[in-house]
Amino acid sequence: MSSWWSNFWDKVTGTEQVKVRSRNKKGHYVADDKSTPDVNEAYTTVRKKRGRPSKVSIDNNE
Repeated sequence: MSSWWSNFWDKVTGTEQVKVRSRNKKGHYVADDKSTPDVNEAYTTVRKKRGRPSKVSIDNNE
């Protein structure tokens, strides 16, 4: 769930929020803790730079 402030900040900085799998210090995936049903520890939200659409190149060699 995003707030208006997060949406505003994403537009200003050119980033977007993406859900990715959580990792521990060794780089292994973190499992979900079943004792906390309202929180999913297996996924975290991180900010990533918004990618530009790739340009389509036209091949004129034909």
